[in-house]
Amino acid sequence: MLISQLDGQRVALWGWGREGRAAYQAIRSRQPELALTLFCSADEAADARGLNDARLAVETAATAERLSAFDWVIKSPGISPYRAEALAAAEQGTRFIGGTALWFGEHADARAVCVTGTKGKSTTTSLLAHLLRAGGHRTALAGNIGLPLLEVLDPPQPPEFWAIELSSYQTGDVAAGGARPEVAIALNIYPEHLDWHGSQARYVEDKLRLLTAGKPKIAVLNANDAVLAGLDLPDSEIRWFGREDGWHLRGDVLWRGEREVLDTSALPLPGRHNRSNLCAVLTAIEALGVDAAPLAAHAASFRPLPHRLQQLGERDGLVYVNDSISTTPHASLAALDCFAGRRIAILLGGHDRGIDWQVFADAMRRQAPVAIVTMGENGPRIHELLASIAAQSDFRLSAAKDLAEAMAQAQAALREGGGEGGVVLLSPGAPSYGPYRDYVARGRHFAELAGFDPDSISTIAGLGIA
Repeated sequence: MLISQLDGQRVALWGWGREGRAAYQAIRSRQPELALTLFCSADEAADARGLNDARLAVETAATAERLSAFDWVIKSPGISPYRAEALAAAEQGTRFIGGTALWFGEHADARAVCVTGTKGKSTTTSLLAHLLRAGGHRTALAGNIGLPLLEVLDPPQPPEFWAIELSSYQTGDVAAGGARPEVAIALNIYPEHLDWHGSQARYVEDKLRLLTAGKPKIAVLNANDAVLAGLDLPDSEIRWFGREDGWHLRGDVLWRGEREVLDTSALPLPGRHNRSNLCAVLTAIEALGVDAAPLAAHAASFRPLPHRLQQLGERDGLVYVNDSISTTPHASLAALDCFAGRRIAILLGGHDRGIDWQVFADAMRRQAPVAIVTMGENGPRIHELLASIAAQSDFRLSAAKDLAEAMAQAQAALREGGGEGGVVLLSPGAPSYGPYRDYVARGRHFAELAGFDPDSISTIAGLGIA
């Protein structure tokens, strides 16, 4: 799908966040006279009208009838195509795509490594760019990680490789753009974003579209994920990580087949799952035709990403860990595992997407922290599920009305529970929608409540082309 193909078409934009603004700028750079209609919130409308673009109409009601009036709707990733109004418009012939599809249409031949997975994809994508750059390869780091692809539509000096993070909202855009990535990494599949996708089955189907519809030349898959291990991809060469004939871990030691490469225990990659994702990165680098083994040691200079098991520091004997990006119960369990053996108070809860917390609850029978504080929209549901387990165990369970109260309860539990020190862990296992715009805002508030400068902990290193 080329932007030039929009010429003469009835085109609308849906959403005016960063992705929506990037789509507008990209279309205007190629089609300055194309009439556009923007559907956005009332709060965003004033900003859009401030552009004084006579060819841009701004509306605040994206009804099925209005959406049906267009040939193409370029929607922001957070807007589900399964909404009733979108489905009704699609039945009338309206086609919905994302800005990522427009980028791939313009860069179908890019040497792209696309990364997806329920957890770990941001760290994996960033680590991939870091190691490729360490090897002297000019590499772009973009996508869902914080830099929309359309913001780097026409780089003055194109990179050799593109490291691109894709969420489940974007995986179908690769094929929609008419591209076939050189390499695609799939890390793991757990239930997530059920409110957007509508069901767990559809989430899995959409997540896998990078592989099934995108048909990458080489698919790098996690041999230890049950969903991925059962895939048949006749159009792609599959290379496995986490298997003894490829890149894998034995304890904390990194191996390439039968060759011992590196002790990973001191690497700035918190949690075994992140060190396992190093195996995915090295497998992908090999898939690009680059010798990966000499690059593995450069993981020691990797700068961990903010809001992802980020150790902010210590205050009054307590260590504060910001894992605000955690939006699934599995991610919260992984966070607890990272600090196993330490006294932990974990803050759980946020926007309720209907995800089942039973796996987390069952794990608390065996590996409960000192304290669990529930909060947010789904806090009461999590609390109810854990109440009977807490009654038969020795962990403290409490409920808070907001993050500030949850922080205070966690601090009190660690200080009153005996012993020294402890870890206050924000790993909510749920999105931030409601009190916060996004997980970044939630993480920044957590840092501020803990006494740290939120600006100093929020920068993602390496975005863009270097």
